[in-house]
Amino acid sequence: MKLGKSQLINLTMIVALLALALIGTYLSPLLLPKADVTAVPEPGCDLQRRACSAALPQGGRLELSITPRPIAFLQPLRVEVIVSGVQPGKVEVDFAGASMNMGYNRSELPAAGPGRYTGETSLPVCVSGGMTWVATVIVETDRQRIAVPYRFDVGH
Repeated sequence: MKLGKSQLINLTMIVALLALALIGTYLSPLLLPKADVTAVPEPGCDLQRRACSAALPQGGRLELSITPRPIAFLQPLRVEVIVSGVQPGKVEVDFAGASMNMGYNRSELPAAGPGRYTGETSLPVCVSGGMTWVATVIVETDRQRIAVPYRFDVGH
């Protein structure tokens, strides 16, 4: 069977898309935050409505707030993290699509006072309209790297 020019172009595009999907599947774990310890946010936390906290291992707390609410695509967002019980050397927040790779979107939050870190970011728009995001707060201390993943929906 001989393929026509348009069929060959279509087949090439399909192969290219499959290759990109395969590459994304294997590379996306490399982009995710690495941590020594992962803490879990409080049950029922809804960042669209309020700040949410998590108990840190070996004591301490971490609270994440994203404003304005409701959180939306393509608008400036203020991110605030309050940490107690540990002495962070660095605090970052990593935003990732829960079901779709949205690229590298991580920001270091500068200190805004004792135990308080703030910064600005924005979420890229999702072509599907709505998306579940995971905002992972990464706290580096002199002994460990702690990650706290917070899930929230935008545009649903």
